Amino acid sequence: MNLHAVRAVVAEDEALLRQSLLGLLAEVWPTLEVVGECEDGASALESIAELQPDVVFLDIRMPGLTGIEVARAMAEASPRSQVVFVTAYDQYAIDAFEQGAIDYLLKPISRERLAATVQRVQSRLAAGQPDTDVLDALLARLSARPGQPGERPPMAWITASSGRETRLIQLDEVAYFQADHKYTVVMTADGESVLRTSLRELLDVLDPVAFKQIHRSTIVNMKAVASVIRDDTGKGKLRLKNRPEMLTVSQPFMTLFRGM
Repeated sequence: MNLHAVRAVVAEDEALLRQSLLGLLAEVWPTLEVVGECEDGASALESIAELQPDVVFLDIRMPGLTGIEVARAMAEASPRSQVVFVTAYDQYAIDAFEQGAIDYLLKPISRERLAATVQRVQSRLAAGQPDTDVLDALLARLSARPGQPGERPPMAWITASSGRETRLIQLDEVAYFQADHKYTVVMTADGESVLRTSLRELLDVLDPVAFKQIHRSTIVNMKAVASVIRDDTGKGKLRLKNRPEMLTVSQPFMTLFRGM
């Protein structure tokens, strides 16, 4: 591969850390072309699927889809992309990376560590196809990790407006959330209400197992999904249990429903 044409996507939800990484990359890999910058998992996956970069610098903890979920989806969305995980100090993850010989960067990222990682990535790019078996084994281990002490439990209910009424809604009753300009619409079997909370803010507090982003503007409660219908373009539609409308699933997010 011509290393002068290497293209990258950088996915990091903290703006200062993202800019710091971009600055260091410009120093240690000046020929690298950064074609995408993302601040959450959903936009990262969409950008990766669209841009097909050679390498992705992927933060593990991001709103919505985690870096682990994005990396798993990349097996279909962009199978030739190399992955470099970015993580805060996390001994469990570091042990997994070391055992799997997967590249990772520890925050705060040092110039020396990044330079060494860049050399390894360049060697792997020159060798061709990434070692997907090693990556799959790593992702399986990280996905099965136990809960971390001190982690905040997911939110159980929300308050939302319906006309002049303020409703208390248990999250189990929510079918999906949908962005609508400055607001977020909450859909339940009984109808719709409005939140002043953005989808990005919701993704920080929702249970990531129960609620999945399926489109840039939609988060669905997986318990509300009855079935998924795939079309010839790779996109899909979700049929809901207690709502008549169907929800569109963007192509990169179809990997969430691989087993259905």
